[in-house]
Amino acid sequence: MPELDPFDRKILRELQQDAGLSMAELAERVGLSTSPCWRRVQRLTEDGLIRRRVALLDRQALGLKAQIFAQVKLNSHGRANLEEFSAAIRDYPEVLECYVLMGTVDFLLKIVVEDVDAYERFFFDRLSRVPGVQEINSVVALSEIKATTALPV
Repeated sequence: MPELDPFDRKILRELQQDAGLSMAELAERVGLSTSPCWRRVQRLTEDGLIRRRVALLDRQALGLKAQIFAQVKLNSHGRANLEEFSAAIRDYPEVLECYVLMGTVDFLLKIVVEDVDAYERFFFDRLSRVPGVQEINSVVALSEIKATTALPV
């Protein structure tokens, strides 16, 4: 990992809060002039610390009221099964996050849909039909206490 000085850290914190800042606004917030700030952002991007800049949407406002966490267990743990499941999951826009786990289950999925009925359709029509799926345990989140994309830099 490249060494980060206090200016780099300030830049990363500010961009995590608002990636739409103009370079002049960002430079002012971190205490640099525009050109050195731009060069630092370029370096942080080239070094892979800034992967991309995106807009964070409000899922509730978009009608995606249900958030589900699904634990998936496969019937076999061969590399081919893991890759086949992973490939299938990447094609489902409802799945926001997917993690491979160690322990009693193989994958943890974060899924958003309009409502529980929509999840039921997704569950029976798509997720449970992925080859190799043995068991799915789903948990519906009732409310969100904390959700952030900001890393502690």
